[in-house]
Amino acid sequence: MQTTVGVWAVGGPTAVIDYAGLRFVVDPTFDEPGEKQSGPVTLTKLVGPAATPDEIGPVDAVLISHDHHADNLDPAGREFALQAPQVFTTAAGAARLGSPATGLRAFDHADVGDVRVTATPAVHGSPEVGLRNGPVIGFVLEAGGWPTVYISGDNAALDVVTVVAERFPDIEIAVLNVGAAKVAARGDVFLTLTAELAARAAALLGARAVIPVHQDGWAHFTQGADDVIKAFAEAGRSEVLVDLTPGASAKL
Repeated sequence: MQTTVGVWAVGGPTAVIDYAGLRFVVDPTFDEPGEKQSGPVTLTKLVGPAATPDEIGPVDAVLISHDHHADNLDPAGREFALQAPQVFTTAAGAARLGSPATGLRAFDHADVGDVRVTATPAVHGSPEVGLRNGPVIGFVLEAGGWPTVYISGDNAALDVVTVVAERFPDIEIAVLNVGAAKVAARGDVFLTLTAELAARAAALLGARAVIPVHQDGWAHFTQGADDVIKAFAEAGRSEVLVDLTPGASAKL
């Protein structure tokens, strides 16, 4: 049986994951560049997506770490998600999105065909800032005979990664939101993993492949691919890093 996982980077946090014969899209963002309002924060998108919804084609489910920040779900991404057969996000996000969204809390799960989708915890900044930023989740994908895949969402806490690694000791592939995101309204706090923390997260997870996303295309990302490559090299973990520029894909 074919058990190769396909990952296609679209830009920002958006990725297409082909897994167990199904296609998942994570945090769809398809708007063109420009300013996006997220509550009191204005986010500036610098680069458009590397693929259009039409190029991605039919999907089986959309995974949204959180719906209330425009760099994780923008208007075009919302339209795309609501046309999918299934959408999984936070409980609060599902209430806002409506059908076909299903809300999941940490360690709740749902099945899409033969794939079990489990929500994982995430802290979007420091503990205090994370509460102000609202609920966020990540995801784990599991299917018989397939490698376990972890998708971090906008998590900045290694403690969370430790919990996920203990709960799912067989994670082989990790898609990590990096970029060391920072906005003035939340103070001098990184809202996603820094490059150095991502390298430490890779060690905690023991994954054989780590794909960084959420490191390009927005002005509030303070680190990029070069920072991640350097951090993984300094940590002696270059062999697990799969650096995908937007539009690139890999089979793992």
